[in-house]
Amino acid sequence: MKRVGLASLLCACAVAGTLSAFAFAGGAGPGADTGTTTSPSPAQPLPEGVTVGGLPVGGLLPSEATAAIRSWFESPLPLRFGDLVFSADPTPLAAPNVSKAIERAKTAEPFANVKLVVVTRPVRVRAYVAKLATRIDRSPVDSRLFLRRGKPFVTKQKAGRALSRVDAERAITRQLVDNTRDEVSLRTKPIPAETTRTSFGPVIVIHRGRNRLDLYRGMRFWREFGVATGQSAYPTPLGRFEVVVMWRNPWWYPPASPWAAGQKPIPPGPGNPLGTRWMGLSAPGVGIHGTPDSASIGYSVSHGCIRMRISDAEWLFTQVDVGTTVFIVA
Repeated sequence: MKRVGLASLLCACAVAGTLSAFAFAGGAGPGADTGTTTSPSPAQPLPEGVTVGGLPVGGLLPSEATAAIRSWFESPLPLRFGDLVFSADPTPLAAPNVSKAIERAKTAEPFANVKLVVVTRPVRVRAYVAKLATRIDRSPVDSRLFLRRGKPFVTKQKAGRALSRVDAERAITRQLVDNTRDEVSLRTKPIPAETTRTSFGPVIVIHRGRNRLDLYRGMRFWREFGVATGQSAYPTPLGRFEVVVMWRNPWWYPPASPWAAGQKPIPPGPGNPLGTRWMGLSAPGVGIHGTPDSASIGYSVSHGCIRMRISDAEWLFTQVDVGTTVFIVA
């Protein structure tokens, strides 16, 4: 008990002496206004080993860490499609919330990874991907039919491509949100051509000077027929045409031409000059048809049409369609 009382007394004396010394030195007692301003404590480095959004910032001052994070986030995002390489600027596409991440990093455990919240701008990402598509997309090229050296030739089709925009938007957004800058591989979807080499069915080539009709399957020769073509006063027209109308057992109507003046329509039957089949061409008044006058085959004696033997015309009628291409060459 005495040790306790003595200790209390020594303690009280020590306190009193301290207060007296402070007052003697001109100091003020507790609660007095000293007239001085307390300076803020200096900024402390971030805990050891801390990362923000995967970027190591441990040991850096908050201002230094902020600058480092912003500099990394603004680095370009590489995108590739084949030999085409693009660099996306993240600045207009997203914004990182660096200040909140730094505040959390200040109180984080050493070697902790603090998440960096990134707010993306979907409309701008979509617009950027649409701009990329203008560099990558390609329209398909359809096969086309020509006449080469008197024979049909069909060019090879080429498929087109279209950027997979949704996939690109997702990949870019993921890189921005994860604060990574790995190269994004852009993918495309094929666009098939509407018309291919196999799309072409029968093709007719009429050699006017030889009075011959050749039938092809696309580019492959199929059958040959003797025909009659137009006489010199009414020549069969040259060029590229197509079958536009097909009639079974047609009527013959006199055309508005001097050679048919005064003639009357002829109904279907043995005496019909069109035979039993008519395949009208896009050349006005001209068609491929049968004829009861088989002796005319092989000569240039018609008024512009292409005559065939009736049996040949009936067979050809079953092989062609409206739209079949007809080349007439000299």
